[in-house]
Amino acid sequence: METILLVQLLGALFGLLAVLFGAFGAHKLKKSLSEVQLKSFDTGVKYQMFHAILLLILGFNLGFTTALEKNMAYCFILGTILFSFSIYGLVIGASKGKSLKFLGPITPIGGLLLIIGWGLLFYSFIANMV
Repeated sequence: METILLVQLLGALFGLLAVLFGAFGAHKLKKSLSEVQLKSFDTGVKYQMFHAILLLILGFNLGFTTALEKNMAYCFILGTILFSFSIYGLVIGASKGKSLKFLGPITPIGGLLLIIGWGLLFYSFIANMV
């Protein structure tokens, strides 16, 4: 699949799922999660939506013809999956009395990939100025 189409498709899917998960958290999980757990879940939803919008913006503005643009997109995609979905797993697992500790180290890896993606975006702007 062409990178541009993948970015647009996943941007739309991440946005759709962020709205669904946000509603699910606000209505269904509100009864079974602690305040801290609900806040963590909400953090995952927010980061997912932020990066869904970013992917859509990039998908309609970049050609993904360079390695820099492709690597940036893959960092944002994989980072969003690892960051947000590991939070969802940790919170929902804890609410059901299941410890999914193996997901704990995955969240910061996802966060690191998001940071790298933003760094690559910043670098692309600087490179185009010079």
